[in-house]
Amino acid sequence: MTDTNIPLTADSDFDDLPRTLRRERERQAASLAAPAPDFEVRGEGYDSSYAEDPVPASVQRFDVPFFKLMFFLLKAVLAAIPALLLLAVILWFAGQALQVFFPELVQMKILISFPASEPQT
Repeated sequence: MTDTNIPLTADSDFDDLPRTLRRERERQAASLAAPAPDFEVRGEGYDSSYAEDPVPASVQRFDVPFFKLMFFLLKAVLAAIPALLLLAVILWFAGQALQVFFPELVQMKILISFPASEPQT
């Protein structure tokens, strides 16, 4: 009878893995062997006392072309219209709910009246 002890993991010495899995395993082995790059290396004369502190700065000029700014503001206005409509609907429903649950609340109505105009003679 033949030997049927075949390992089921990819860490075996068999070379029957697909090419992409072999390449990935080789890449991982190469990355473990290579040292990690040191990104904190600075040139001569670098003062590391300011490494973590924020640098104070102020914006002196914000240069945006007029037409780009105009189109952005027009798009912002158009985008605000559905939001205002939705807010109006929500406030209307909230007012209706207040009238249902608290009918004793004072309701203000604006009455506009025009005096009857007299015919001109």
